[in-house]
Amino acid sequence: MSKAILSLIFSIFSTVIIFAKSPEPFTAPELQVASSIANAAIKQNEAYALVESLTTEVGPRMAGTAGDALAVKWGIAKFNALGFDKVWTEPVTFGTWQRGVEEATIISPFRQPLVITALGNSVATPDVGLQAEIVQFDTLDDLKHAETGDVAGKIVFISKKMARFKDGHGYGEAVGARSSGAVEAAKKGAQAIVIRSVGTDSDRMPHTGHMNYLDGVTKIPAAAMSNPDADLLMNMLKRGKPVTLQMKLGSGPGPDYTSSNVIGEITGTKYPDEVVLLGAHLDSWDLGTGAIDDGAGVAIVMSAAKRIKELVGNPKRTIRVVLFANEEQGLVGAKAYAKRHAKQLNKHIVGVESDFGAGKIYKISTKFKPEALPIAEQIHSVLEPFGVAWGNNKATGGPDLIPARNLGMSVVNLYQDGIDYFDYHHTPNDTLDKIDPDSLSQNVGVYVAFAYLMANLEGDVGYFGTVN
Repeated sequence: MSKAILSLIFSIFSTVIIFAKSPEPFTAPELQVASSIANAAIKQNEAYALVESLTTEVGPRMAGTAGDALAVKWGIAKFNALGFDKVWTEPVTFGTWQRGVEEATIISPFRQPLVITALGNSVATPDVGLQAEIVQFDTLDDLKHAETGDVAGKIVFISKKMARFKDGHGYGEAVGARSSGAVEAAKKGAQAIVIRSVGTDSDRMPHTGHMNYLDGVTKIPAAAMSNPDADLLMNMLKRGKPVTLQMKLGSGPGPDYTSSNVIGEITGTKYPDEVVLLGAHLDSWDLGTGAIDDGAGVAIVMSAAKRIKELVGNPKRTIRVVLFANEEQGLVGAKAYAKRHAKQLNKHIVGVESDFGAGKIYKISTKFKPEALPIAEQIHSVLEPFGVAWGNNKATGGPDLIPARNLGMSVVNLYQDGIDYFDYHHTPNDTLDKIDPDSLSQNVGVYVAFAYLMANLEGDVGYFGTVN
């Protein structure tokens, strides 16, 4: 066997050993430093100033718009101003969608205007609009089981109301109507679909959000109405008379566009090629200024990395902050990142994303290999004084981490209190005044402690994929 082959085998074996190494427990001084810098970060950080800047100087930044381009420039400039060691972009190309006119009026039995918004990706109505009788269903499943003859030629209305929970799980129970309602309605011959907004508020503001079509199924217009308007429509339907709706949407596809994932790094001193990934998404919907979704997350992760460098210098391994492009319309930037970095994901020690507003972090869950669970316990011991409870070892990670997680990257959830998040989510009400600065600062402190510890860990917590 040649020396070259022996050298190659040794190199491969060494790499496997490095990333199969059981982690060494943190020392008492390391845990104390993590606690101290978290407290310092809570007392002083730039997170609120950052989200104020993003929402004021950029504002709405829907993928493929001028706001998107401005946000990319903003991200590059802020990373540099905050003193990150490396700053770069990675291109992300996608088809765009454009919003147009949005009008709806109940014609009979009682003429009333409704407040609606097109769902992202919806096609337009005819230029003159369309008019048809409403057929109502409580849930998406009810629509799926309906007779085609009861739906054909009508406008489907799904009235399910989202339930409010701290962890936001009511969203998962309601969002199917938005994402796939148009497909199910079209299969049964409906002309269009309107849904009760997927939100927990009582404001007369509709919630937008992405919806999907299916190849081979007719594309029909899709919109959401505000919760009060949905209540009004239900009250009319209770009278037992046919309800006729007229609606007009001017939305539709636009040209292809290239945006960017914007990335900043604090380079590791001992293991510069190993990465602790902190993520958020830079885009937003166009109705509000994108403060809670996801300006707050952008500010939290940028500020956390900056404060670690400022307070204790560069850690052993690299902290990489990724501001993902076009999360809202299908995790496009996240998929591009996972594809581009697939061969390096075995060196992504862990990923965590902030994308649930600015409520205080109240729980941590991990996805670590069993022998690394003592590390999770130590991390929790540092976070517990900040109001963070232990969850479990079944973390799924944030939305933008799904593609990398599916390729094997270990993930963590730092759960935020989202009790009022869906009051504002995807609405014109997603604005800076909804962010509590003290809660935002608690997020920064928790991220500082977590990222500092993970970036200084000796060993790993468990790459679950295949090293290529």
